[in-house]
Amino acid sequence: MNGTSAESPIRTAVVGYGLSGSVFHAPLIAADSQYSLDVIATSDAGRQAAAVQRYPGVTTVPDGDAVLALAAGLDLVVLGTPPATHYRLAKAALEAGLDVVVDKPFVVRSAEGQELIELAARLGRVLSVYQNRRWDNGFLTIRKLMDAGELGDVTRFESAMERWSPSISKSWKAAATVDDGGGIFLDLGTHLLDMAVQLFGPAEVIHAELHARRAQEKADDDIFVVLRHAGRKGRPAVTSHLSMNVMCAQPGPAFRVLGTTAGYTKHGIDPQEAQLLAGALPTDPGYGVEPQEAHGELGTLGDLRRVATEPGAYQEFYRILGDKIHDGGAASALPLPVDPAGPVEVLKLIEQARALAQMPTSG
Repeated sequence: MNGTSAESPIRTAVVGYGLSGSVFHAPLIAADSQYSLDVIATSDAGRQAAAVQRYPGVTTVPDGDAVLALAAGLDLVVLGTPPATHYRLAKAALEAGLDVVVDKPFVVRSAEGQELIELAARLGRVLSVYQNRRWDNGFLTIRKLMDAGELGDVTRFESAMERWSPSISKSWKAAATVDDGGGIFLDLGTHLLDMAVQLFGPAEVIHAELHARRAQEKADDDIFVVLRHAGRKGRPAVTSHLSMNVMCAQPGPAFRVLGTTAGYTKHGIDPQEAQLLAGALPTDPGYGVEPQEAHGELGTLGDLRRVATEPGAYQEFYRILGDKIHDGGAASALPLPVDPAGPVEVLKLIEQARALAQMPTSG
């Protein structure tokens, strides 16, 4: 069984070198001294060449099965492949003795996620899900304001991921049905629901609108859901209004949080994705820092003030994961960056919403 000492780097393979692997995983892994980036899997010759150019010495292979053939020389596999492949590849990697990170969505069906959690526990392997938006600048700022009591008791949380993308650029997304893990509910929606549950606790879906606006869309691309959170001890219940839409000609605020003493409104998206796309690293000065003009506003109508946005920090996921693995992996008392039980609960909420909206379900 594979294992790492506190002194040795975590030998890592990234499976998939599209946006997920090339932007959200490989650069963060390569920038963290706890890891060595040893293998990148992609069947695209151009992406293989780009991977070798950026990470000299990395081994490229065509797919996840080729990575599993190298399992004896690895410790960790990171899956940035289409959602329909996650369950099979994660299961095989765990059975091969590897720790596993799965990009969101964890899997297509909540039951599959629960099965993987139980398998990882039986095998004594680390399993986590890359819900990187827990380290988005807006989310971190809201958590800080709540902890400081700046909003009073929050009663409503509004969050949106909206953009104008009238055509589908990736062939697998154009072909993917709900059962294949297609659509934005399992993409942007997993982020929005995860953030809401992280801030306000367990919830139930009380309203759901799911639409496929684009002619080529086979799943969903315009969604609005309402969650009712039970409320923390001694605090009122919170309602979350969550919008995800890739046919949005005029995006609204990314966040609007209303409390009993103040509100907070934030426009714009976290700069980290754009910075990583441009080749920046978390170790660079200014990484994750937002310009002052993009800061959100806190207060009440007529008494508003700009609040500096907390720097985004996607690299925290891999720092926390590395600490966990080096401390003994699954046997360590240190926390996971993302406990996969949380993403399973989010998948259950998505399944609730589909049933409520009488949309097709996945199982």
